[in-house]
Order: sequence, then C-alpha cells, then structure tokens
Amino acid sequence: MTDSDADIREIIFDTLRNALPRPVALTEQTHIVDDLGLDSVAVMDFVMEIEDRLDLSVPLDKIAEIETLGDLLTVLRDLKAHV
Repeated sequence: MTDSDADIREIIFDTLRNALPRPVALTEQTHIVDDLGLDSVAVMDFVMEIEDRLDLSVPLDKIAEIETLGDLLTVLRDLKAHV
C-alpha cells in the first residue's frame, strides 16, 4: 500500500495534471482555489479521485481546512498513518 510522502505527493500531482485543462507548475505551496482556479465541485471531484487511489476517506471538516497542496499532503499522510 502506498504511504510515503513522495508516493502520496505524486498521486496528488498526477491526479491534478490529468484533471486540469492546461499544464500548471505544481508545488506544495500551490493554492488549490487561487492558483488552480478549482471551484468547490472540482475540489470534491479531485479529492474523491485521490481517496479512491489511496483507499481512504477524507472527512469533510478536513477538506474545509485544506488550502494548499501541502495541506492536502499533510492530511492524507496523517489519515494513512491511522489506517
């Protein structure tokens, strides 16, 4: 099962690269709404795809706290540690 930071980071970035209409430079500081222009529905779709790939569920209260790709990485890493 995938659980290293590098593996989770690659899943996040790969999922976004496939979902975005145009190429965008991605870093852990990339702001999901401001930099990528994702609306709430797109964010939920994006998170659901990552949940499927990692076989876990991100609670809605955690999703609301996520602003950057680094925040998402931290939440996913913490959830994987408790599975």
